[in-house]
Amino acid sequence: MTAIRQDAWSDEDDLILAEVTLRHIREGSTQLTAFEEVGEKIGRTAAACGFRWNSFVRKKYEAAIQIAKSQRQKRNQQKKHSAFAAVSNNTAVLDHTHVEHVKSNDTFAEESISIDAVIRFLRQWKGTYQEMSRHIRHLEKELTEKQDELDRLRGENDVLNKQVNEVETDYRVVNDDYKALIQIMDRARKLAFLVEEEDENKPRFKMDANGNLERIE
Repeated sequence: MTAIRQDAWSDEDDLILAEVTLRHIREGSTQLTAFEEVGEKIGRTAAACGFRWNSFVRKKYEAAIQIAKSQRQKRNQQKKHSAFAAVSNNTAVLDHTHVEHVKSNDTFAEESISIDAVIRFLRQWKGTYQEMSRHIRHLEKELTEKQDELDRLRGENDVLNKQVNEVETDYRVVNDDYKALIQIMDRARKLAFLVEEEDENKPRFKMDANGNLERIE
């Protein structure tokens, strides 16, 4: 089971995250698969790796991401060209076989060669078609995963925005309460000074031995 770490991300962690994610982008894999691989390597969850990538690391590797996407596009184009080249070669073999079929004097041999070539061509074309179908399904799956990932990130963003708004509201309330408390303390201090001054200005008396009041200066 992968441990869930709570410590801060190090530069080495960010570098591993960037290298693995760029490799998956370059090879046509999904970022979710990359985050799972990184999580296993550095002991974090795939969600934590995805959040770190989108919130911090991605911004530092924009140029590298574009290069990786360009390399992935070239790889896909090469696969398509190879598939079409295989179909073209098979067609050329079929045409050549057909020409030999016309030139041959042995009718039975001509028919056998032509049928065998057609069978080979159909089998090879079937393999090419199946490979292209698998590639299309892979792209559709990747698109669905990216859409799910985008929805998840949007949800996380909404939660974080809500938390930020709540913190800002709490801060304003605390700040207003603090200002009100300072004002109350200032008024209390001024009132205490006034009472002390009034007490000092009041005349003071003492009683002499005969029971008469005498003012104290």
